[in-house]
Amino acid sequence: MLKEWVRDRRPDDETLSSRLETARAELGRRQILVKEHKLPVLVIMDGWGAAGKGSVLGRVIKNMDPRFFKCETLSEPSRDELRRPFLYRYFIRIPKEGQFSFFDGSWMDEVTSDLLHGDITKKEYKEHLTSIKRFERQLNDNGYLVVKLFFQIDEKTQKKRLDDLASDPVTSWRVSDSDRWQNKHYGKCLDVFDEYIEATNQFVAPWYFIDSSSKKWAELQMTEILISSIDTALKNKEASRRAPILQNTFPLKKMPKLSEIPLDKVMTDEEYSSELDRLQDRLKELHNEIYHKKIPVIVAYEGWDAAGKGGNIKRIAAALDPRGYEVHPIASPEPAEKARHYLWRFWTRLPKDGHIAIFDRTWYGRVMVERLEGFCSENDWQRAYNEINEFEKELVDWGAVVIKFWVQIDKDTQLERFTDRQNTPEKQWKITDEDWRNREKWDLYEEAVDEMIQKTSTTYAPWYVLESNDKKYARIKALKTMIKAIEKKIDKLGE
Repeated sequence: MLKEWVRDRRPDDETLSSRLETARAELGRRQILVKEHKLPVLVIMDGWGAAGKGSVLGRVIKNMDPRFFKCETLSEPSRDELRRPFLYRYFIRIPKEGQFSFFDGSWMDEVTSDLLHGDITKKEYKEHLTSIKRFERQLNDNGYLVVKLFFQIDEKTQKKRLDDLASDPVTSWRVSDSDRWQNKHYGKCLDVFDEYIEATNQFVAPWYFIDSSSKKWAELQMTEILISSIDTALKNKEASRRAPILQNTFPLKKMPKLSEIPLDKVMTDEEYSSELDRLQDRLKELHNEIYHKKIPVIVAYEGWDAAGKGGNIKRIAAALDPRGYEVHPIASPEPAEKARHYLWRFWTRLPKDGHIAIFDRTWYGRVMVERLEGFCSENDWQRAYNEINEFEKELVDWGAVVIKFWVQIDKDTQLERFTDRQNTPEKQWKITDEDWRNREKWDLYEEAVDEMIQKTSTTYAPWYVLESNDKKYARIKALKTMIKAIEKKIDKLGE
């Protein structure tokens, strides 16, 4: 695409100035519409070193209200970001609804640079491309406008600009070794950029080329592209809420329905005490090992109210070094969370490599409580099965162990525990009117959970059902399951 691109003819100076004056005013008006319609806009600015991305961005944002945009310079990942999944540092920076985020540099720059310098294999590069396309599609499907701009200059122009910048003490710091290397290997870089752009040019997030031969001309192109993209996004806003439901392409593990799982498993106090000590000691050993091997572990808990999630988590946490894990109790989303992609608040809570994150309630709220309580559209929760499978695949490909527990009890056991909580003063804080309301929808929830487990129990991140009519049995099973999953990961690394 880039190699075949034909530049638009630059207008004469008078026409350029006139169009630019109009475009600047129109962009200001579009920003108001973006805010009113709660449209989140992510603008990706990639291109050659010295192509003028920063200076053009500075000219564009002068015509915008600074309260409703943010500029991010994304160069080399920080040490902390290198310990997170590939897309982490980008996902956590996506804008809130009604706001703009401008990324000076993006995932394109990162993966093409890594490929050009031999820091990743061709296979890893292709895996990143798959992740990137999923990420951009998910943003679009969840109401984001993604505008991708590539700032193009030829080899000769790039060299002259780099030389001019380097000759001035005030600007010499802006010329990096990477820029010089890029110019020296312009043809090689052009081949990789062209291949990348071709592979990631999607209908939901197309590429636009900016002729960067002059700042004023580049500003006009960028401004007019933003205006037309915003107009199209606002026009199609209703249609975007009906994004296609993609067919699952991930391998699934066959799972029984909840009603088919016997709940008669029990454990004596003596057996429980003995097993608990032994398993907690083993988990403690494994925690040290995953820290040294830099293996991240993500434990996700879902289950019925009063099923015993809290006590289960407590027994796992008791075996862990407090410096190496965090428990995330997930409640209703805060305003800043609600204003972004629903997975954003989980991406921001992911652990560093070698650490453990335990989620008490998870991203599966999208296909349970949000589905049944009408907090999202049917299209939203139907799409979420595939989006969640993609999210968990990203985590597993990063190297994480993903363990998902559904804590199961029967309806009578729940009633007994609710009644006990209500009648015991020190437990009354655990029971709410909402718990009783949810209980009235037991059958609907069970149907939703069955569908959730069937559609998201992948071979790489399967569901484990903890039979918790006997809490002791469920705690021991959780510890055994977690230990087995970590041991399997360690053994695989040793192969």
